[in-house]
Amino acid sequence: MLEPIVDPILAKEHGLNQEEYEQILRILGRVPTFTELGIFSVMWSEHCSYKNSIAVLKTMPRDGEHLLVKAGEENAGIVDIGGGLAVAFKIESHNHPSAVEPYQGAATGLGGILRDIFSMGARPIAALDSLRFGSLNDARVRYLFNGVVKGIGDYGNCFGVPTVGGEVYFDESYQGNPLVNCMAVGIVKHDRIAKAIAEEPGSAVVIFGSSTGRDGIHGATFASEEIDETAEDRRPQVQVGDPFAEKLLLEATLEMIEADLLVGVQDMGAAGITCSSSEMAAKGECGIELDLDKVPQREPGMTPYEILLSESQERMLAVVKKGNEEAVKAICDKWDLESMIIGKVTSDGCLTVRSKGEIVAEIPAETLVLGGGAPVYFRESCQPDYLDELRTFDLQSLPEPDDYTEVLRKLLSSPNIASKKWVFQQYDHMVRSNTLTLPGSDSAVVRIKGTRKGLALSTDCNGKYVFLNPRRGGQIAVAEAARNVVCSGAQPIAITNCLNFGNPYKPEIFWQFKEAVAGIGEACRALDTPVTGGNVSFYNENPDSAVFPTPVIGMLGLINDIAHVMTSAFERAGDIILLLGENRGEIGGSEYLQLQFDRVAGDCPGLDLEFEKRVQDCVLALIRAGLLSSAHDVSDGGLAVALAESCILSEESLGVHVSLNFEDRADFVLFGEDQSRIVLSLPEFNLNGVNKIISQHNLPAGTIGRVTEKDLVINQLIKCDVAELRELYSAAISKRMQQL
Repeated sequence: MLEPIVDPILAKEHGLNQEEYEQILRILGRVPTFTELGIFSVMWSEHCSYKNSIAVLKTMPRDGEHLLVKAGEENAGIVDIGGGLAVAFKIESHNHPSAVEPYQGAATGLGGILRDIFSMGARPIAALDSLRFGSLNDARVRYLFNGVVKGIGDYGNCFGVPTVGGEVYFDESYQGNPLVNCMAVGIVKHDRIAKAIAEEPGSAVVIFGSSTGRDGIHGATFASEEIDETAEDRRPQVQVGDPFAEKLLLEATLEMIEADLLVGVQDMGAAGITCSSSEMAAKGECGIELDLDKVPQREPGMTPYEILLSESQERMLAVVKKGNEEAVKAICDKWDLESMIIGKVTSDGCLTVRSKGEIVAEIPAETLVLGGGAPVYFRESCQPDYLDELRTFDLQSLPEPDDYTEVLRKLLSSPNIASKKWVFQQYDHMVRSNTLTLPGSDSAVVRIKGTRKGLALSTDCNGKYVFLNPRRGGQIAVAEAARNVVCSGAQPIAITNCLNFGNPYKPEIFWQFKEAVAGIGEACRALDTPVTGGNVSFYNENPDSAVFPTPVIGMLGLINDIAHVMTSAFERAGDIILLLGENRGEIGGSEYLQLQFDRVAGDCPGLDLEFEKRVQDCVLALIRAGLLSSAHDVSDGGLAVALAESCILSEESLGVHVSLNFEDRADFVLFGEDQSRIVLSLPEFNLNGVNKIISQHNLPAGTIGRVTEKDLVINQLIKCDVAELRELYSAAISKRMQQL
């Protein structure tokens, strides 16, 4: 086949602008081959190069006493948890593929992040997700939601990793562009951490796992463009997953690492062989020479361009220590995996690719990667015009509700607040028998076998807050994720993030991005939770508008003794209910405001990071002292919803009798989403001890009521049967999905 003539027009079709094309000419000293153009197009795409975001990302805190592998150094961050053990964890997006083919898009999103974890030498022990969709009243949204959840569930269940937690939000801003973010967590011994590096010239380069096909070609480029009316034509760029093959790949990879057979290993995700080989070579300041004729292929007549850019799943690229080639092959044979030596490490620093005896690509490896020759941009930014109008909206002008009980029912029936049981009942969250806290609590908790330690895990972000105030919204995303793991009894120690935004070439979007990243950095410094890595996903737009800016935070918390695990559920009638923090009645960006008045307006709630840190430290001290029965943070839907959730989650449908002081409007106090508040329950005989610790942390707190047998009662405004609320809360999403 004759290859197309390479020129600026073809380069533009590959997502490269004129300046980038001219830079390629300077790097090579000639016009690139068609294969080389494809290599540059994927490696310099936003998805692989972070060319529009890396300068901003570097402003976040990336150092901490627990970090063994920092952001950007490897496929995932690694955090020391003591006893010679460490945690590898990361979150990534698979938004565009899931918008086109929800089942495979979501399945391969989970598969890709799992490979990032076990290519580090870590055995995955848990997965989480963060999902965003349009309104469930829309038939296509229901189709997407169903496909995504089934894709994640099927892949995780077959692979054998428990999906233990996450979050799901619905808003019209995500109507044409759902967000599918998957997080994986694994455990690795310090002396078995693997690297994605090529060293020792002459060492064999081996590909093992599934064979290479035409699925996923230019997937990285697709992820770096806006979704438009041609998106349905991009189905061939969506990868196809096989969780059973991934399970075999896991065992083979970990066995090779345990036997110390490898110099380095990297999974093949975005940009396939191209990305793994060029990144490993650049990191080791070496070159790699590949012979594409030796790459196992499952489709006839594949061109070098197709082989290099294929994103076929369940594949690994390894550099084998000299003399261990047969041992690697034996392990692959044992696990029924195809393997082949397809090249070698060289000393010339180039990615050299041969096909049918001819060189089809020869590129300095460092010019392809982040921090090397890949372009870095500082985009124009400006504050959006909508902010002034929304922030000055007079919230006091809204009418107070006639029936507060009905408002609570409505909130608990909202898909954003209601139980996500329809989702997590499709996930095997108990496989491997380490799950200590079932889905539905503030965070997931998993035990680390052979120790007394546990991990608390949470994904969090309120896109409305970031839309109204990107910097503070970014802070709140970190603070709430940390607050959630604290309420489970864990010390927050590090985050990963998945930054979902619109088109960075639009100044208003880039301003949102910069401000949100600044807020995340400020909160991470205040709470001592450094950033270990993550993912940037731009171009999340449909033909009408961008999604709400959604910087999802994946939080890791450490529990040194699982005897201190805490849940959100009330435990016994007669316990005192105490509110830690202050009621300020802030409803800007709240679920109440949107559900009751169909508005996203005002400013998002205020946040004092120093105060937040004291609240979290105080709750941890109370839990470790054994003084509490439950702890639950106040978030979406406000205090009334938090109280109702703790009742609903109790095994006996316990109720509450609560009396509040209303210095402001009652609806603002009941449904406002003021930050840094936690609902605590405790036996009365522990009250003095609790108050003493709260006083030591110089925090406001007050007794607001007691746990009772049945009804939820708040002043004279709300009274309802908890069993009725539980039914509304539990069935809200499944009823909507029955329309499928």
